[in-house]
Amino acid sequence: MTASAAPKPAFVRYNNWRSVAAPPAEEFQPRLPVSVVMPCYRTPPPVLARTLATLEGQSYPRHLFEVVVVDDGSDPPVRAPCSPLDVKVVRQERCDFGIARARNTGADAATHDILLFLDSDMLVEADWLAAHARWHHVISDALTAGFRAHVAADDFSADDIRKRPGSLRALLAGRPMDAPRMVGHLIRTADLTARADDLFRVVEGADFGIGKPFYRAIGGSNECFQRWGMEDIELAWRAFAHGALLTPIVGRSWHQSRDARGDKERSNRIARGKAAHLIAHPEYRSPTPGRHYSVPQYVVTVVAGDCSAERVVKAVVDVLADRMHDLVVRIEWDGNDDERTAWLRDVFDPDPRVWLNPHQSTLDQFPAAAYHIRLPANVTAKNIVWRLRAKLGAGVSATAVLADDARVSIARGWALHRARRGERSAGDFGAVRTLKPSALRLRDASGRRARHLALREAAGTSTKLRFLALRWQGAHGWRERWWWLRWVLWWCARRNAPSRRGRDARNI
Repeated sequence: MTASAAPKPAFVRYNNWRSVAAPPAEEFQPRLPVSVVMPCYRTPPPVLARTLATLEGQSYPRHLFEVVVVDDGSDPPVRAPCSPLDVKVVRQERCDFGIARARNTGADAATHDILLFLDSDMLVEADWLAAHARWHHVISDALTAGFRAHVAADDFSADDIRKRPGSLRALLAGRPMDAPRMVGHLIRTADLTARADDLFRVVEGADFGIGKPFYRAIGGSNECFQRWGMEDIELAWRAFAHGALLTPIVGRSWHQSRDARGDKERSNRIARGKAAHLIAHPEYRSPTPGRHYSVPQYVVTVVAGDCSAERVVKAVVDVLADRMHDLVVRIEWDGNDDERTAWLRDVFDPDPRVWLNPHQSTLDQFPAAAYHIRLPANVTAKNIVWRLRAKLGAGVSATAVLADDARVSIARGWALHRARRGERSAGDFGAVRTLKPSALRLRDASGRRARHLALREAAGTSTKLRFLALRWQGAHGWRERWWWLRWVLWWCARRNAPSRRGRDARNI
């Protein structure tokens, strides 16, 4: 494979997968090999035979894909039915619900760099494999998400599938069927092209594809999930937080039974408690202050510079008291001042929310955090994190430049990861906003508004009325402007009114 033909990191704004120059389905020429990983536990032989029969009929060349069946400690062990495909069975010891571990085992055993994960009780259309793989031919950090329907399929055999005259959809037509659960989510997000923070929710472990290098880079499947449910959503969150390009693959897979969860709902509710610590999204967390999570939603880096220890402590405490409570604070300083270093360690070492001069970058230390903020210690503000998030809106980054060229900034984690992989800037992947310091209510070390300092410098030697006009331009919202208008009117009336001494002289 030539360097020019190798898959490259996504370079699109937000999740606009439609802008990728992928070959149309009818013109796609497969050239890269694929590994289909199938976790399996006590799957009945007829069910597994039907799944493999649908893979035998793939339009993708057989010499370009293999099937890795991972047996999660079934008793008796799973045996692959006789098939012309390249099928190998890998067995692991049973330890509770081990599907996350089985996916990692299958990824390790896979020979090829494109991984397609498929449950062992699924039926797939003839173009299923090609529909996934064509995106992984051009994008190295793509995550292709299949949307499965549920159909009753117990009354036909693997030979019925092999000998069908038309498509699998035609064979299943007229049978009782449940539509994919995430169709509404797909509609709401305009087929995953909307600027939404919850696109990752569409990914289901029964049908998705990802490149092996990217799968390993995000840490693979989290094996701490040992109950049914949420392990696939948590993996999808990490992929999304790392800047994966999510691409929908619709109408090509079916589960071999109707959609009946039963006792799985209880396991899913329990698993959500674990997932809340790992998925840094408000949908999975309580809005009530007081909780501390393993993966924070916001990572705030306080740049100490040459500020005193007291000033750094003040800045950190203000951040910890923010209205946005789902955060951690990193303090960066040069480390040369031993007295200041000792002071900061005495104050913050026991606090798990504060990290002192970490040697890793924010992306390496908290790779799955949603937002990264940088704040110089010489300014502070009440609810600075909340204000930055509000001003960011749907943008990927926002920056306020202060009078001394110091910067307060916020950026989305996925944009920073994507920028680092592609050696670009976060602004290449979405809207960039420039903020006024007045919009953040910043204050300097003396407690004055940081915007006051900039306005005084801008005013120079002009009159006080000119200074008030600048203050009016820098006011935040109609309430503050109305307050300043009243103040200016009072000042003008006071300026034009005769002095008390003059009034007393006229009354003599």
